[in-house]
Amino acid sequence: MKIIILGAGRVGQSVADSLVSERNDITVIDTNAQSLRELESRFDLRGVVGSGINPSVLAEAGAKDTDLLIACATQDETNLVACKVAQLMFNIPARIARVRSSGFDPGGVLAGPEGFGVHIICPEASLTRYIVKLIEYPEAMQVREFAGGRACLVSTRAMPGAPMVGQSIAQVRENMPNVAMRLVAIYRRFPEEPDRFVPCAGSTRIEPGDEVFVLAAREHIPFVLAALHRRPNQPARPVRRVMVAGGGEVGLRLAQELGRQPGRFHVKLLEGHPERCIALASTLPPDVLVLQGDATDESLLEAENIEEIDFFLALTDDDENNIMSSLLAKRMGARRVLSLITRRSYADLMHGTEIDIALSPAQAMLGELLAHVRQGDVQAVHSLRRGVAEALEIVARGDRKSSRVVGRKVSDLSLPENVHIGLIVRGLHGLEEAPQAPAGPPQVVIPQSHTVIEPNDHVVFFLPNKRLVRDVEKLFRVSATFF
Repeated sequence: MKIIILGAGRVGQSVADSLVSERNDITVIDTNAQSLRELESRFDLRGVVGSGINPSVLAEAGAKDTDLLIACATQDETNLVACKVAQLMFNIPARIARVRSSGFDPGGVLAGPEGFGVHIICPEASLTRYIVKLIEYPEAMQVREFAGGRACLVSTRAMPGAPMVGQSIAQVRENMPNVAMRLVAIYRRFPEEPDRFVPCAGSTRIEPGDEVFVLAAREHIPFVLAALHRRPNQPARPVRRVMVAGGGEVGLRLAQELGRQPGRFHVKLLEGHPERCIALASTLPPDVLVLQGDATDESLLEAENIEEIDFFLALTDDDENNIMSSLLAKRMGARRVLSLITRRSYADLMHGTEIDIALSPAQAMLGELLAHVRQGDVQAVHSLRRGVAEALEIVARGDRKSSRVVGRKVSDLSLPENVHIGLIVRGLHGLEEAPQAPAGPPQVVIPQSHTVIEPNDHVVFFLPNKRLVRDVEKLFRVSATFF
């Protein structure tokens, strides 16, 4: 696929990094020649210096035969205008714009064909939705949804004494036959080495400290997390007390979201600038307490009873401050801490250490972008392990004559090594599905070797290496000439 990326900032770099590795033809446009030279030295792509709203610059970047424009420059206006120019003058079929403004409705008239004609992605909204899921499942390190939320991929740290820990995967299946779940990956810690991927064979044993990835029906997620993270008689501790460091757009959105559930959460929001504190206090619900101060101030955290906080979230725009405030909060007794870290190298270093969750903004929104790049009937894409692995939801189309998967057993599919079919959601039909689709509620199926793929099945895969994506997409592609 031929793709133009507008903007060589951190989001643009993360997008380029992910897409170049999948053998796409990438061109990046930016006004900063130095940033482009650095990108060209790191990745197999081409840089064009100039403004993305200039038709001649777009033409130089190859807009006439481009399949997708991803506009992620700093200014919303630049991204929207560039997408409109790409539509009117070059007829680029797919256009995505990063828009930060909370007043822009992604499904409204302005985004439609008569407006800017663009698909809107808001990084702050994506981050907020994801953080809310982590608060809902406080034992999870990652939570990703599939099939409209009917199934989830979660990861958690295996703790000593938890029911599943110390068992082989075969024993887990035998002891929990009625739980719709599948262990799809384990990343194991080794001394003085990065975490290493461990294939999930039946004989693989879950060890304390492993980061375990599980695909399961949504209703089974709390049970799965408890079986990996808590001792049998240890009670659950839902998140009640939340402290947010940083009153920027993400902090504001999160506080608003938590404040919509009166009485459920006790939220404290720390912000350093007095004028911003006044604006936040006038905007947020009365249940949210806005405090002026620095989250790295030990005396302030002590005065605000940090040891009683269930979840501390450092969401400022300064990586170092986020890391230091999270480490300090954890040392002073906060039960769980999350740090928003823009630099991917920092996030890799800190994730799963004293900082429970190191969250990269670009990775949080990358899945939404990737779903537009994938071919065929890809419904959802989630980038995992800081972009190394991937979870993919794809719909099986066609029939036995036109498809390599429909009407065939799982054991007969030519899947790449270590690629798992984690689960199948069956009966998830809408207007786009066949009229003869079965009635009744959708069913989450944990596939066995004898399970037959049916038309319109939503199949969820775990891929330990995203370079395997093309092989899976090719397998599911419908062909009129395949027999």
